[in-house]
Amino acid sequence: MTAARRASVLTPLVLAGCLYVLMLVHRPGVAGAPGPLFWGLVVALWLASIVALSGLSNLRLKSRPADRLASLAVPILFGAFLFFLWEVIVVGAGVPSVLMPAPSAIARRFAASMPVLRDDFIQTFVKSVLTGYAMGCGAGFVVAILADRVPFLRRGLLPLGNFVSALPVIGIAPIMVMWFGFDWPSKAAVVVVMTFFPMLVNTVAGLTAAGRIERDLMQSYAAGYWTTLLKLRLPVALPFIFNALKINSTLALIGAIVAEFFGTPTVGMGFRISIEVARMSLDMVWAEIALAAIAGSAFYGAVALIERGATFWHPSYRT
Repeated sequence: MTAARRASVLTPLVLAGCLYVLMLVHRPGVAGAPGPLFWGLVVALWLASIVALSGLSNLRLKSRPADRLASLAVPILFGAFLFFLWEVIVVGAGVPSVLMPAPSAIARRFAASMPVLRDDFIQTFVKSVLTGYAMGCGAGFVVAILADRVPFLRRGLLPLGNFVSALPVIGIAPIMVMWFGFDWPSKAAVVVVMTFFPMLVNTVAGLTAAGRIERDLMQSYAAGYWTTLLKLRLPVALPFIFNALKINSTLALIGAIVAEFFGTPTVGMGFRISIEVARMSLDMVWAEIALAAIAGSAFYGAVALIERGATFWHPSYRT
């Protein structure tokens, strides 16, 4: 039997088996005390899922939209099965919610706490992350242009950038809170520090990536510094710049959340996580973590999508 045939047969069976096990594990007599047959069924589903996902990952369809849909189904099904195992193991083994809540409990808490999560999202992501991200990346880009124009700045700033990039955020955050107060500007300042130097270092490296032949061609056309910069060096540097933007999209969220541990108004993702951990309300903590993961992934995906449109000519996107 071919891999595609195995996948087409096993995938519906695995999905049906997972639904049955989910309904079974939540029954009063099974939750917390399942028998060996139950765990044997879970192991069988795990092995069958490996075979099914292997077949789907090797599946190649003639229709391009269908092939993309099949390739997208593999990570979705893989992630769904991980959540299935999480739910079954936690509920079946009777793990206390203060140690590890089940995904279903986290989802219920997420849905019930939408107003709180919305306010936390606005405080942390919209105010702190986006503001600090824009200021840090913008300042890093401008200073990189200046450093490229003035050689002593480049030789002086890059070693300093490597030094500052190694500073822990837990050391910077209390200082920024002392300087800028407990509200979101201090968190945005932490994000600026964390995003400035990755943008500076990557942009400077990108500006030196243009080849000697291309530079000689621009000189043969009597192109000045700014003409060469705008028409040759900046386009070549775009992959480096977007690499910094993608790195900073995750650093900014991490920095803002950690900074909120050191002082913030009664709102924000980091504040909520620290408070709910003290209350041993782990389902709310995981709901905040899920919100941060969704926001961070969407932010990263948006930057990557813009990169795809701006650098479509790059060899990495050629098929």
